Amino acid sequence: MSLSQLPIDRQSFWPNDSLHTDVFVLDVRTPAEFIEAHIPGSINVPLGDLGGREAEIAEHAGSRNVAILCRTGRRAETARKKLAQQGLESTGVMQGGIVNWQSKGLPVNRGPKAFTIDRQVRIAAGFLVLLGVVLGMTVHQGFVGLSGFVGAGLMFAGVTDTCGMGIALGMLPWNRAGATCKVS
Repeated sequence: MSLSQLPIDRQSFWPNDSLHTDVFVLDVRTPAEFIEAHIPGSINVPLGDLGGREAEIAEHAGSRNVAILCRTGRRAETARKKLAQQGLESTGVMQGGIVNWQSKGLPVNRGPKAFTIDRQVRIAAGFLVLLGVVLGMTVHQGFVGLSGFVGAGLMFAGVTDTCGMGIALGMLPWNRAGATCKVS
């Protein structure tokens, strides 16, 4: 049975001031995002590390339903589809992700603040566009092509709802398990 979308409410997930015993929360955000704020009792397996870990996730979940969480739901839906393809069907996406969870006043464990992947993508894309323009004006006009390349990449990301730059940034050391990079 596929649970698909799971509305977040206190009774379903956090009755009696603890995580519901019938729910296993799988957080697919980056380790840095997870450390910044996560649901007590949740387990972090970043989306990029999900492949090949289905058996481990199924073992942790046991007979519980798997509620998949990310920042707002997009990565969680991708994870749900991947897990379903591997036979783990009792999964659902927590609607609105950690943002919705926090907006409902539900508890989170907090750590040091981190840059989200989306924010890192915006910073990197902006830097590359600016770099292309500056180098195009001062060194050689061919460098303007860098700005065009980044613009085409952003357009492709918008049309296909995938982000190559986000995937690449997710592989950097500070976005991997055991990351210690933090922002004050």
